[in-house]
Amino acid sequence: MIYHFQHLLREEITSLQTKKQTVGFVPTMGALHEGHFSLVSKALKENDIVVVSIFVNPTQFDKAKDLEKYPRTLNADTTLLKTLKGKVLIYAPKTDDLYGDQVVSKKYDFEGLEHQMEGKFRLGHFDGVGTVLNLLFRAIRPNKAYFGEKDFQQLQVVKKLVEIEQLPIKIVGCSILREPHGLAMSSRNKRLSPLQFKEAVVIH
Repeated sequence: MIYHFQHLLREEITSLQTKKQTVGFVPTMGALHEGHFSLVSKALKENDIVVVSIFVNPTQFDKAKDLEKYPRTLNADTTLLKTLKGKVLIYAPKTDDLYGDQVVSKKYDFEGLEHQMEGKFRLGHFDGVGTVLNLLFRAIRPNKAYFGEKDFQQLQVVKKLVEIEQLPIKIVGCSILREPHGLAMSSRNKRLSPLQFKEAVVIH
């Protein structure tokens, strides 16, 4: 089942939770790959139902062109998710369903985590990540949320976010899945040319 409005999703989740069913959550920006499915598979093993969000979050992009070019494959993503065994709910909201009238980031103090590594080069990025995850967490209210260790800095930020917002959610880090030549699987890999994809193995 795919939901575009959080109040409808919330009604379904509340109904299931009254039956003592546990909820796992896998937030994504779509363009799903095997790495994402490993998260969903782990979540399905540990919970009665799993919510997968597909939402390209505008507030975490510091460059408009990067946001514009981010791959969007909602139809393909939902088709693939429907092949999984287990109860999977898909939440694919419009921007205003999450943010309302003001699409702005909340300012967070992640105790310096946001200024290191990727944060040095993407001003406000982790404020955007924290903002959208806080909105998603409050809409879905999962028992556990699953994140790949590929985005290691983000994983630490998310753990700090849950602490700051005092949310009763267990954050689960999951192992990296890699391409045969060693590059970590990522939605952004779709933007690489065949030569760039081959050369990117140097990162690993």
